[in-house]
Amino acid sequence: MTLDTAVEWEETTPRPEVQSYLEKPYRIELIPDPEGWFVQMPELPGCMSQGDTPEDAIASIRDAQRLWIECSLELGRSIPEPEQEGHSFTGKFNVRIPKDLHRQVVQVAEAQGVSLNMYVATVLARDVQRTSDASATGRARSA
Repeated sequence: MTLDTAVEWEETTPRPEVQSYLEKPYRIELIPDPEGWFVQMPELPGCMSQGDTPEDAIASIRDAQRLWIECSLELGRSIPEPEQEGHSFTGKFNVRIPKDLHRQVVQVAEAQGVSLNMYVATVLARDVQRTSDASATGRARSA
């Protein structure tokens, strides 16, 4: 097949085994991109797509999910289950830290004119973003 060959995908009802996986609550990550929207299902490694709008990206990832599952089944590969939400994410958690660190964090927050909660949330968000960016860069290099 050459690059200029048109491929038509036939819309069919997925096999029951595929359909059962499509109905499971896999997590979808939708990320703005300079050229539209990038979307992936982290629990299904390599299942990703893109779209011009969030709606296009979601429709595309659903197609990619179906193909990912169909190919995995045909190749005899196991399909991971969605991560269970056994945790309630309320936006609050307690952290025990040494008294010296507590004092230092309070001092820095006061020096910046923000609350302790705001300072800690900002530091955590920056570190999570930096870690996420480093992971994405590592994935891009290995691709």
